[in-house]
Amino acid sequence: MSIATEASEERHYGYHAQKAALVKRLHRIEGQVRGIEKMVVEDRYCIDILTQIGAVSTALESLGFKILDEHVRHCVAGALASGDTDEAQAKAEELLEAVHRFAKTV
Repeated sequence: MSIATEASEERHYGYHAQKAALVKRLHRIEGQVRGIEKMVVEDRYCIDILTQIGAVSTALESLGFKILDEHVRHCVAGALASGDTDEAQAKAEELLEAVHRFAKTV
């Protein structure tokens, strides 16, 4: 494969097939955050605001798990199947670091 062909190829990650649905979820979460802002501006009851913050946190966590799942099924699995030991090791370490970072936010 020539360098020109490689440069013109588009790289896809595990979440690519669900990208439209993920973007839709992000827009919904964005709307929830704007709703929280409006609640604060309107001096709404603390517990109501905290309830909405919890809903946004749960939505982001769910989205994060979805992307993490796709990363394992696509990126990590591909590296393991490639037979390239160095690439597989690098993806395994990358995955563990991502899980540790993600677990700190959960």
